[in-house]
Amino acid sequence: MDWRDYDAALFDLDGVLTPTAGVHMRAWRRLFSDFLIKRGIDQPYLDSDYFTYIDGKLRYDGVRSFLESRGLQLAEGDPSDSPEAETVCGLGNRKNEFFAEVLHEEGLEPYAGSVQLLDHLAECGTKVAVVTSSRNASAVLEAADLRPRFDVVVDGNVASQKRLRGKPSPDTFVEAANQLGVPVERAVVFEDAVSGVEAGHAGGFGLVVGVDRGVGAQRLTDSGADVVVADLAELAAS
Repeated sequence: MDWRDYDAALFDLDGVLTPTAGVHMRAWRRLFSDFLIKRGIDQPYLDSDYFTYIDGKLRYDGVRSFLESRGLQLAEGDPSDSPEAETVCGLGNRKNEFFAEVLHEEGLEPYAGSVQLLDHLAECGTKVAVVTSSRNASAVLEAADLRPRFDVVVDGNVASQKRLRGKPSPDTFVEAANQLGVPVERAVVFEDAVSGVEAGHAGGFGLVVGVDRGVGAQRLTDSGADVVVADLAELAAS
């Protein structure tokens, strides 16, 4: 690809820049495995549930989506709910505690190929932003030593403050492009989640790059990815 055709690159965080998808998966597994056992539900939580119902979504949306998959409903609650509360927000907050524990215990290194592409884009003068559903973006970027590279970060906190719809809506990507002062047709979206690829496609962005970290190249293509790569280093030499 010729980077002169684009003025900005909008990166999802978990699974694109950093291998935090595994950290999130372990936190969600701990949350819902315990929850289902306590509820006496035989159908266990599976890693495939993460990709089908949770991956790429805002945290409370992920809770809601998974509960619906098991025919369960909880009171919505409030974002200020205690992590012990049996509400959608309470479960989401409990998951966030589990995530913070795993991140603190294990630390984090960014994908080497992603850093290589960021270096290449810096040389090209391409503007960059992070667009993530996570409310932990700052902590993750700091842990991975990536925070100084991004002037614009649109995360779950920004989405809540500005009342932006989460992925698969394109709202958060559009917000990032606006903050960078770049029209969507001159911006590239990088996503590893189906919901994120769908968001980039729906927003009319100049290019949607699917990053296959386990979802599958065909599924990303079917969801609207124009290009699918296994590692971002593949795009750093162009």
